[in-house]
Amino acid sequence: MSYRRDHRAHRASLFDNYDSIEEGGIRASSSYPRDLDERDNDKAVDSLQDRVSFLKKLTGDIHEEVETHNKMLDRMGNEMDSSRGIMSGTMDRFKMVFEKKSNQKVCKLVGYFVLSFFLIYYIFRFLMYFMYGLRVRITKIVHPN
Repeated sequence: MSYRRDHRAHRASLFDNYDSIEEGGIRASSSYPRDLDERDNDKAVDSLQDRVSFLKKLTGDIHEEVETHNKMLDRMGNEMDSSRGIMSGTMDRFKMVFEKKSNQKVCKLVGYFVLSFFLIYYIFRFLMYFMYGLRVRITKIVHPN
């Protein structure tokens, strides 16, 4: 029973005191002026104008951001083109060096020298590790202090 009462009270609050709905008829309230409709419409129009101006400002900001990114990408493309030109010039110089047989021999000699230096370095380091590294470990195992 209380559920029905609560339900009716809820419906009454939804329909702003239109109690006659349950009795089969709808009556318009006489205290509802036409000016209220116009005020509601004006508020709605103002709200829409605010939203439109906000969206217009937002799209303007997005446009500025896109323009900024386009300028940055153009600059980056120009810099990449210039670096590509520098790299192609460097590669042309390398080709000129390797075209002559005497230059090829000198480059091979330098390459062999660098390779042998690293090879000797790592062999020496390997030997030093086994000579001194294992001795230190063995003494630590035999005489733990």
